[in-house]
Amino acid sequence: MSIQVMMQMLGQGFLVSLQLFVLTLLGSIPLGIPVAFMRMSKIAPLRWIARIYISVMRGTPLMLQMFAIYFAPYYVFGISLTPDSKWTACVVAFIINYAGYFAEIYRSGLQSIPRGQYEAAEVLGYSRVQTFLYIVMPQVAKRILPAMGNEIITLVKDTSLAANITVTEMFMTTQRIVARTYEPLALYMEVGLVYLLFCTVLTRLQAVGERYLNSKGAQRS
Repeated sequence: MSIQVMMQMLGQGFLVSLQLFVLTLLGSIPLGIPVAFMRMSKIAPLRWIARIYISVMRGTPLMLQMFAIYFAPYYVFGISLTPDSKWTACVVAFIINYAGYFAEIYRSGLQSIPRGQYEAAEVLGYSRVQTFLYIVMPQVAKRILPAMGNEIITLVKDTSLAANITVTEMFMTTQRIVARTYEPLALYMEVGLVYLLFCTVLTRLQAVGERYLNSKGAQRS
C-alpha cells in the first residue's frame, strides 16, 4: 500500500471523525438545555425523568449505549439493520450521552447565580427574558466554559469508540491499514498526533473564549 493511498484513507477517516464530532455538538448542546430545566423543575415527574436520564447517560459506558441503540431496533422491534444503521446509532448515542453531561453543566451554572441578582433585575424593571439574556446568561457562559471545554475535548477522543460498531472513522481506518501493512507503531503514533493536534486547537480556542468573556465581564464592572 502506497503512502498516498494511506494518507487518503486516513484523511477520509478523519472527515468521518470530524463529522461525528460536529453532529454530536449540534445535537447535544441544545438538547442539554431542556434537560437542565427539567432537572430544576418544580414539577416532580419532570424532575425525576431528567434525573433518571442523566443517571443512565453518566452511569453507563458510551460504548454500551451505542450497542444498545444499534441492536435494539432488530431485537426489540424486528427492524432489519441496514448499512446506515451503525452510523445513525453512533450519532444518536453520542448526542444523548453528551446531552446528559451538558445538562448537568448548565444546571450547575444556572444554580450558581445568586438569587439576589434576579431580585435586583426585577427591581430595575427587567422582564424575566431580559434578566435571563442580559444578566444571567453572560455569567453562566463564563462559569461553565471550562467544564464545557473539557467535555468537548473528551468528545474528540471518544469519537474513536465508533470503531466498536465498525464505523470507519479515523481509528477504525488506522486499524484496517495496520492489518494490511503490519506497521502499527508509526501509524498509531501519527493518528495519536492528529488527535493531540485537534485537542490542542480546541484548547487554544477555549482559552481565547475565556479571555473574551473575562474582558467583557471587566468592562461591565
